[in-house]
Amino acid sequence: MNKAPVRLGPLALLLTVISICLAILAILTFTTARADLRLAEKYAETVQARYALEQDGQEYLCRLSAGTEAAPEPDEDGMRRVELERDGFLLRIALLDDGQGGWTVLSWSQEKLWKQKETIDNLWSGSFGKEG
Repeated sequence: MNKAPVRLGPLALLLTVISICLAILAILTFTTARADLRLAEKYAETVQARYALEQDGQEYLCRLSAGTEAAPEPDEDGMRRVELERDGFLLRIALLDDGQGGWTVLSWSQEKLWKQKETIDNLWSGSFGKEG
């Protein structure tokens, strides 16, 4: 009874390729999960800052209605504008005195403060060297 020899070369090569692919997929999964975690943490910080600013605005309106906060001076169209800032966010409130000791909120908007860069690094100037 003759037995045919078992050739393990192709099978070992296939198992090696599968192992390498699984290792690469595991690394990609781990790095994607870490990036998602960092993005979620950054988003959570942003949401906390925005809600804290919203709370500051509501507390300002409570103090204004209670008379413990001085009302800002009206501008040319009779509106009173207030700007509150916290953690890089700006809350703009436009109020109108209703004449009965209360306030009407005409505008309530939040925006992220940022400063534009004066120059952009490594931007092509449009010329190919010295003209002569």
